[in-house]
Amino acid sequence: MNVKEWYSKHYKWLFFIPIAILVACLIVVGTHYVRTGDIVDRDVTLKGGLTLTISSDVKVPDMKERLAVMFPGSDMLVRTLTEFGSDAQTGFLIEASDVEEAPLKKAIEGMIAENRPGFVFTKDNYSVEQVGSSLGEAFYSQMLMAILFAYIFMGVVVLITFRSVIPSFTVVFCAFCDMMFPLALMDLFNIRLSTAGIAALLMLIGYSIDTDILITTKALKRQEEGNLIDRMFDGVKTGLTMTATTLVALIAGYFISNSYVIKEIFMILIFGLIYDMVVTYLLNTGVLVWWVKRKAGEQ
Repeated sequence: MNVKEWYSKHYKWLFFIPIAILVACLIVVGTHYVRTGDIVDRDVTLKGGLTLTISSDVKVPDMKERLAVMFPGSDMLVRTLTEFGSDAQTGFLIEASDVEEAPLKKAIEGMIAENRPGFVFTKDNYSVEQVGSSLGEAFYSQMLMAILFAYIFMGVVVLITFRSVIPSFTVVFCAFCDMMFPLALMDLFNIRLSTAGIAALLMLIGYSIDTDILITTKALKRQEEGNLIDRMFDGVKTGLTMTATTLVALIAGYFISNSYVIKEIFMILIFGLIYDMVVTYLLNTGVLVWWVKRKAGEQ
């Protein structure tokens, strides 16, 4: 029995793999929501706060812990900036909410001065950006609305194109699954979502929908190209080639880049596309096989 024959007989059992992963993701995201009141931790660009960029090669390894003690009511994130292609430190990026700039700036300046006496902040080695809490919430709400409308219009376009409710719903459902997987991993690893991350989620919808559309087109509109299983496997080969090529580029970009914004975008896309292969080729493909056989009067 070859792969195509085995798949034709057992494809329904493969539904449970992506569904089980989705249930696990929903449990993780739901638990995080109950615990924190939000489905994912947000950075200062989405909830408001300060972003301090400091140029200094002075190492302060315990900066985050000391700041947490000095400002117990603040949510603090400290990142080390490095040179492109090396681990040489060039500075710090500090995100903080519920804290005033002046005391935070003074505290950091004192820590660096401990290792480099006489160090002071100037306009050349220090910059700050502030996002108000109301503005951050507005950004977050608008981004969520953008994602919601993306799904709605995507569903309408797919339904008009294929004129079949179940295949169209499956395409939209698969795109939803692709978004939940990286969100669950971000909750597990305490990674914060920024405006760049929201943009990555929107990009992920586009990346995930193309393989689903390819498979659905092969199943419903290319019936003259051979039997159903042969058409589906031909679509799987093309789709896997597209996804694998994209993943190679994203992984390379993730490890080469020193930008946290670029890394966040690439990370979300990598997580989403990995799960997209599972959802597209085990769930969407299986639903299409079942749907076409049902319409043809087969079991």
